Parts: sequence; C-alpha cells; structure tokens
Amino acid sequence: MPLYDYDYLKKAVYDLTKIDLNAYKEKQMKRRIDTLIAKNKIQGYDKYVAALKSDKQLFDEFVNYLTINVSEFYRNPEQWEIMDKTVFPELIQKFGKNLKIWSAACSTGDEPYSLVMALSRHLPLNQIKIYATDIDKQVIEKAKQGLYAEKSVASVPADLKKKYFTKVGPSYQISNEIKSRVEFKTHNLLKDTYPSRCDLIVCRNVLIYFTEEAKDEVFRKYYDCLKPGGVLFIGSTEQIVNYKEINYVRKSSFFYEKPL
Repeated sequence: MPLYDYDYLKKAVYDLTKIDLNAYKEKQMKRRIDTLIAKNKIQGYDKYVAALKSDKQLFDEFVNYLTINVSEFYRNPEQWEIMDKTVFPELIQKFGKNLKIWSAACSTGDEPYSLVMALSRHLPLNQIKIYATDIDKQVIEKAKQGLYAEKSVASVPADLKKKYFTKVGPSYQISNEIKSRVEFKTHNLLKDTYPSRCDLIVCRNVLIYFTEEAKDEVFRKYYDCLKPGGVLFIGSTEQIVNYKEINYVRKSSFFYEKPL
C-alpha cells in the first residue's frame, strides 16, 4: 500500500478542516478530489496536502469544492406550495408566531431567504427569524452578500421577486429587510452540537452525498432536536427509508413530523 493513499488524505483533511470524508460515499468523493488535484497539476496526495497548508486560495477552493454547493430559490416550487398552504399554517397554529426554524447546510443562502419570503405571507417580517448554518465559510460569506444569478431566482413568485430583489446588471440583489431576518453560522452536521427545540428544520439535497450510516445519524439527530409536532423538510432526491423506526410520521413525500 502506498504511503500517501486515500486514507492518508482523509486523515489529513480531517486534521485541517474537521470534515470527515469517511461520512461521504468514497468512490464519488475520491473522484471529485482527484479531478481537483489534476486540475491544479499537483502530483500525489502528500504534495496536495502540503499545498493546502501553505496556500490559502487553494485551501478555500478545496473546501468549497468539497462541500458541493448547488442551490436555488424555491427549489421544487410544488413542495413550497405545500409549505405555504399546509406546513406554515399548522406550525403557527401549534407553536405561535415566534417559530424556531433551522436551515441546515444552507449553502449560498437561497433556502433560508426563500423561507423568510414564504413565511412573510403569514407573519410580519419582524417576527421572522431563521437560523442558517453551513460547513463552508465561503458560501456563508456569499450568502451574506445576497447577490444571485438570474437562474437562481427563476422560481421566486413574481410578487416576491418584485418586492424583495433589485436588478444589478445581470444579477439580483436581495433586500436588506430579508437578509436581516437570517442569522448565519458555520456548523458541521457530523461533528457539532445541534440547536434544540426546533419547530421546523429544512435540510435538502445534501445528505445524498453521505453514507447510509451518516445519513441515519443525522436524521436521528434532527428528530431529537425537533419539538414534538415539529417538521423536517428534506430534498426531492432524498427519502428517510427507516422513518418509522426513528418515529417520524410522514406528512407527505418530503415532510416528516415528530409526533406530539
């Protein structure tokens, strides 16, 4: 076995970033990393690790590449329709107007900002607070800037787009009144403590990259940090196969509830 194999890289990456590559599907992740190393014309994992330690730009590129950021506003609009017509009204009825909402693995902010806009149809903006986290500092910085390509905002309802976005060249800038309702922090789903007593957790199209064991661990932790009656909203590419075993009740395809 070569001295600097993929196991060596996994340990080095964990020491540098606290990102545990063992939790990701190995074949898929190794291919992504090998592609990036080749793109930078570096020979071997040992030289790449040395370069990550000495070159901040390379390090930032690596973390950004590793944390797979594909996001858009109101992704799968039909699911946001369920949120608007059913989930939000039920949560407000159960828990009142000060809902505790966590957008986990929030990427560039599209999802938490979508949550604020969608919830603004039900509550005044000053009563809305979204707690948004991601492992990647770079995407959080991008989220705080709130500047998006036209493709990202394509599914935003027309009235909300008109109200809360300003066109800046080919891009769209989200308004400060929406930005001010979201608190961003870095957070590692596989390592850090989860917030407690959440009314709603939104985590979509992220866990597809995790191993089955890591997925199961995260879904169980989400269950523990939901209030009884709270809801988990997952992505259209995901399902919780063993949701009954964890004790979730399936409300509809992508909404799971912790029973009262």
